[in-house]
Amino acid sequence: MPLLARMLAAPMAVEIGPGAVAGLGTLLRDRRISSGGDVAVAVGPGYGDEIAAVVDPAIENCDILRVGEGGTLNSALELAAQLRKRFYDAVVGIGGGGTLDVAKHAASLVGLPMVAVATSLSHDGLASPVSSLSHEGQKASYGVQMPVAVLVDLDYVRTSPLQMRRSGVGDAISNLSAVADWKLAKRVRGEPVDGLSIALAHSGAEAVLYREGSVEDDDFLVVLGEALVLSGLAMATAGSSRPCSGADHEIVHAIDHLYPDTALHGELAGVGAVFAAHLQEDPLLVAELSNCLARHGLPRTHRDLGLSDEQFVNAVAYAPSTRPDRFTILEHLDLDEEAILDHVNSYANAVAG
Repeated sequence: MPLLARMLAAPMAVEIGPGAVAGLGTLLRDRRISSGGDVAVAVGPGYGDEIAAVVDPAIENCDILRVGEGGTLNSALELAAQLRKRFYDAVVGIGGGGTLDVAKHAASLVGLPMVAVATSLSHDGLASPVSSLSHEGQKASYGVQMPVAVLVDLDYVRTSPLQMRRSGVGDAISNLSAVADWKLAKRVRGEPVDGLSIALAHSGAEAVLYREGSVEDDDFLVVLGEALVLSGLAMATAGSSRPCSGADHEIVHAIDHLYPDTALHGELAGVGAVFAAHLQEDPLLVAELSNCLARHGLPRTHRDLGLSDEQFVNAVAYAPSTRPDRFTILEHLDLDEEAILDHVNSYANAVAG
């Protein structure tokens, strides 16, 4: 019998709107994730006590577990150890990207389903099968199970720092340069591409790229949340981060390694995407990405990030080593540092002009 369709991993529920935390108990029961509320609720340091007060009445038998330091491997291992102390139906991670990455990794380690409740929209990790965690000053990506449900609570997103909401824009639109890199790998090396994952990554990115409004508007935040969820689905469909991570994210990882704490992930991804589009000789994409970043008050060049030309050249030269198995415009051009500097200057001048 011919294979007429494929089965895709996807959350059972995706809800974006106000009051998501308060409706958590109903979702757990209706989706048969936990009929009795026997779940571990991992909350981050930002809203811990406030969220715990809302969650407790909704889920009678839950345990509130606080994640001390979001986004680290040690925090994930500590949370996993806590989860092994008793039986739970599921893990509910509530917080920003770092807390969700910790909860996803810990849930995978102990074999429990995980529900992601996002209180910020800073990057596309809320629905992805990947956790980005730091250990001893270095970040690494870990394959994890995709959340069985994703909720984005706009009541909390609205009160998150403006910079974090803007960061999500940069991460979402960087998919466009990542997809271009994937198609380049197909042309040059015959690498197979997945049309469905490309469609998911591309459509979410374009929805944000052309959407009017700002990160202070609920309507825009819904579109941004949907785009970040679509990015997660694109990665799950592809079986890797390929549709959302090309030269742009190689540059992100290089900056994180060489110059830690330069900026938020999405801020770096936006700059990386503009530079990658410049190397791809796509002036229209450069202009569209740059205009979108400017509209939302995001950095457009390394100079906006506070990096010197020399530092950015170092990062670009180092970038391919962060993903040795990935072929992007950086690997294709194989530039030396002098050639990189020429491109850095021309890209910065083009964007500034």
